[in-house]
Amino acid sequence: MWDAKLYDGKHSFVWKHGASLVELLAPLPGERILDLGCGTGHLTAQIAAAGAAVLGIDSSPPMVEEARANFPDLRFEVHDARQLAFADPFDAVFSNAVLHWIVEAESVVRGVVRALRPGGRFVVEFGGKRNVQNILAALLAGLRALGVEDNVSPWYYPSVGEYTGLLERAGLEVTFATLFDRPTSLEGADGLRRWIEMFGGRFLERVPLDRREEFFLGVEAALRPLLWRDGAWFADYRRLRVVAWRRVLP
Repeated sequence: MWDAKLYDGKHSFVWKHGASLVELLAPLPGERILDLGCGTGHLTAQIAAAGAAVLGIDSSPPMVEEARANFPDLRFEVHDARQLAFADPFDAVFSNAVLHWIVEAESVVRGVVRALRPGGRFVVEFGGKRNVQNILAALLAGLRALGVEDNVSPWYYPSVGEYTGLLERAGLEVTFATLFDRPTSLEGADGLRRWIEMFGGRFLERVPLDRREEFFLGVEAALRPLLWRDGAWFADYRRLRVVAWRRVLP
């Protein structure tokens, strides 16, 4: 279950980094736009400020509740990204920092295609190949140190070729794709722990409460030579950013 208050309070970098993705979307007045995985609604509001009619959706009821509280004049709904179905198509589907959470990528892409009108665009950014690879390795090593065997990542981090191929097979035309490093500062000396609490629940739930401190200390020790500098933790993010269009039928 997502902690919407913690997300807004300590992890606002997620949506703040999405501001340039909104610029790439370039929403126009009167366009119908779907914000897929809207979180607490900040980027939805930026899209709406351009004059677009935007619907924000998220699978997390607490996130949608917080988005409605933050922006009561906008429309937010709870939806599963793997089962998108809307009566009226959208001019664009926008998604920031969400799709790496959904390993059923083909289901999502098929839903995106259904949601777009012919000529509509899909503008997306999420974790790409080798995203947080150092953090993931330390988390798995930390579990093994406690006697827990686990080699499964809960995330989907595709390469450029893998994801653009998936989009093209679904009938979208990719016009832009890039994979880039984005080392991201985590707020406070306990920033790595807070990041794990927010995003690493899949690992933390397997650690007994009386061994959580041991687990955190081990992960921090493993990552300090790699991700601690200038008095702060930096997550080793790599982002995949793509623009694709639904082909106009002749």
